[in-house]
Amino acid sequence: MEEKSELKRELSLAEITLIGIGNILGAGIYVLMGKAAGLAGNFVWFSFLFAGITAALSAFSYMELSSMYPRAGAEYEFVKRAFGERMGLFAGLLVVYFVTITSSAVAIGFGKYFSKLFEVGSSGGVIGLFLFLCPVMVYGIRESARLAVFISLIELSGLLLIIYAGLPHIGDVNYFETPDLAGLFQASALIFFAFLGFEDIVRLSQETKDAEKTTPKALFIAISFTVFLYVCVAVAAVSVLDFRVLGLSEVPLADVAAVALGNDAFVLLSWIALFSTMNTALVVMLGGSRIVYGMADSGSLPKAFARVHPRFRTPWIAIFGVVFISFLFVLLGDITTVANIANFMIFIVFFMVNISLIKLRYTEPERRRPFRVPFCIGRLPLFPFLGALSAVFLFSQISLEIMAYGFFLLAAGLIIVLLMTRKKPSETLKI
Repeated sequence: MEEKSELKRELSLAEITLIGIGNILGAGIYVLMGKAAGLAGNFVWFSFLFAGITAALSAFSYMELSSMYPRAGAEYEFVKRAFGERMGLFAGLLVVYFVTITSSAVAIGFGKYFSKLFEVGSSGGVIGLFLFLCPVMVYGIRESARLAVFISLIELSGLLLIIYAGLPHIGDVNYFETPDLAGLFQASALIFFAFLGFEDIVRLSQETKDAEKTTPKALFIAISFTVFLYVCVAVAAVSVLDFRVLGLSEVPLADVAAVALGNDAFVLLSWIALFSTMNTALVVMLGGSRIVYGMADSGSLPKAFARVHPRFRTPWIAIFGVVFISFLFVLLGDITTVANIANFMIFIVFFMVNISLIKLRYTEPERRRPFRVPFCIGRLPLFPFLGALSAVFLFSQISLEIMAYGFFLLAAGLIIVLLMTRKKPSETLKI
């Protein structure tokens, strides 16, 4: 008997919001704070603010589109509705790239923290992480969500500790000092990675109660809270530790804690960073498995990936597939390089999502929209237009080396799209 492809709606507004906040507060801020400070200097708080505003502009598009199409396929579903199956599949594959590369890089970060704390090989920590998270994700979305929420509170406590450590030092430095104005936006392009995660709220919408209303609310709360928190952390960090020293640190927030509060705080922040990387891997793979499920359920990927476990009501084959591919990407290594490759993919995806919303405003003006992006010039919604422009601008800040990696993966994705849709010659390729 064929399994029914139906997910279980269990997530409340509080749970889905905390999942989003927890994923945004993941490994990015704990690892990339130092690299960003090295590029932007004490003015790094502006880089966080700019990246946050850019993410928020695209988040508005996600809010409206998710209220129109509250499906697990998310970006795949949005782009497909606007530009057809091939473009939708292409966007979905870019998201799968992002998910698998990010989760593997974060797993490597977990392994390094694990190795430092327990004085064992990092590979054991990576393998252990995947072996632990895979059954948790298969067992149930509520159980996965509760673990993510619990770890999110731990992540939040670490960032609040950094803010507390910086309070006595506020005003000690010039917060507009920067070694290079261009570095401000290079830092923004890098730390955009630290804001990614809000889109996983949308990917879990098919398991969210009253998703048409709940998902946009959760997105707004999560992005607003994290932008404010990150700016406060950036100000606190450069107040405690010279940005030149931060720029050379592999564990920047732990070093800030050590300078301000002593070695015990360093150990504590290292533990929190360990949980943070675990949470990022969990929620990124959760969201990635749902977009694979959504694409398979719509017929764009093999139907096997749309199978739902008869007892746990989770897309177990999609989960195993994402975990397996993520494990293969572990060999990529350096988190800064991988973060920029992930950003390369997501900048393109955000551009496509924003343009999709603009097109649908013209082609489906009468469709019900429980949430509607405010501020328009005629029919043109202003925020999605600015979101598309800002994605292009940040994309232009990426180095040529990263672009070489990115375009290679794009070419591979295009070949996959052509192979998957070769039985549909009547369709016109719109890429």
